[in-house]
Amino acid sequence: MTVPVPNSLAEALSPPWLTAALQSRFPGVEVTHVVPGPMVDRISTNARFEIACADPLPAGLPAQLCVKGYFNEFGRAARFIGEPEAYFYRDLARATGVRTLTPVYADVDPSTRHGVVITADVAALGAEFLDGSSSYTPDQTAQSLRELARLHAATWADPRWSTQTWLNQRMGKVLQLWGEDKTVRIIAANLHGPNGAGVPDAVRDEYRLVAAYRALITEVKSLPWCVIHGDAHVGNLFLDAARAPSLVDWQLVRRGPWSLDVGYHIASTLTVEDRRRCERDLLRHYLSCLDSFGVPAPPWDSAWAQLRHGVLHGMFLWTITTKVDPSVIAILLHRLATAAADHAALSATEVTT
Repeated sequence: MTVPVPNSLAEALSPPWLTAALQSRFPGVEVTHVVPGPMVDRISTNARFEIACADPLPAGLPAQLCVKGYFNEFGRAARFIGEPEAYFYRDLARATGVRTLTPVYADVDPSTRHGVVITADVAALGAEFLDGSSSYTPDQTAQSLRELARLHAATWADPRWSTQTWLNQRMGKVLQLWGEDKTVRIIAANLHGPNGAGVPDAVRDEYRLVAAYRALITEVKSLPWCVIHGDAHVGNLFLDAARAPSLVDWQLVRRGPWSLDVGYHIASTLTVEDRRRCERDLLRHYLSCLDSFGVPAPPWDSAWAQLRHGVLHGMFLWTITTKVDPSVIAILLHRLATAAADHAALSATEVTT
């Protein structure tokens, strides 16, 4: 790390720090002025801004940028959350070619594990960031599945990514941090409260869900790995000005089986009706994309059986979600829990590879 990661938003938006940070990719650039823009400040801080430079902007450096870091009181206590995402943008995004935000700076403080990323401000160019209430079609899901296949194929069992600690498997960490009793209480509140109104009775069981998720953690350890997004729901997508989808929010990036992304993505992006109608064709499309990127796809029967991995993974993540608009939680719980019922995902049956 040649330029220290900023400790505050004020430092991140200061011309001296930005000059030093951007010079690693744009030698000679000198930021003379910064105009702050809109900001979203939750646990992480996402702040849009515009820069002016002493000379014309070099190719590849837009004037309108966005910084993401963990600068506020809550974020400073959880700075490590941003570590995987910053490493992804620094080391992996360009190497994989996956459609995502374009980083101009990304790094991690090795002592605090604070990750900070500066990207092009795609919202200024007409991009639309999605959430659980956004309309998304099967054709769009096919496009974003191709991007997941691109990511998976580019990293499939690649020794270069086999030992990085920031890509370590982190499924089940919440069970360790919260303990099973607290986890079960939070899940029960979602399943049996208003957020769970659309959850089928067949899967409205917090104890079965936790047991099935523990079994899944064990099961996926024996499967072939690649680098996965880890949280591939519809709210972690944006559509650029041409309406092409891209993936964002890489905090849960890790090594894992392809199925954790693909089952989750199909079930979360589509209405129940569209998913039931199209999921087989979409899975075949993903497998075809994997083949086209040079990775032999698993046999159909095995792939179809493994799709439940991502369905269960997504359902678990949304049953432990509380800091999101309840209407969004309700939509995604309905979609993912219905898919879990359709795929019998709460059973702990082993899948043969």
